[in-house]
Amino acid sequence: MNLTVISTLIVEIGVLLGVIIPVIVFILKLINGMKCQLRSEMLRTYYHNKESKKIRQYEYENFIYLYESYKALKGNSFIDKIYKEVQTWEILT
Repeated sequence: MNLTVISTLIVEIGVLLGVIIPVIVFILKLINGMKCQLRSEMLRTYYHNKESKKIRQYEYENFIYLYESYKALKGNSFIDKIYKEVQTWEILT
């Protein structure tokens, strides 16, 4: 390989990185936003039912789907405590 080919490859890699890095940053921001939305919805359900410690079947199923999605996106363990507590509640059909 001569110097011209190497310098051309370096420039092309730089251009590719200039395109790819902003896309990756954007995707990471979307993931963080989605985790925030999932966590917020789980907390809303939790605080809505916390006093009675009862949850409707459809709310419980939705809570489980939200939790699984949150964990798939590498959500932190803060919500694990709430998830475990909700699992002990009476499920209303």
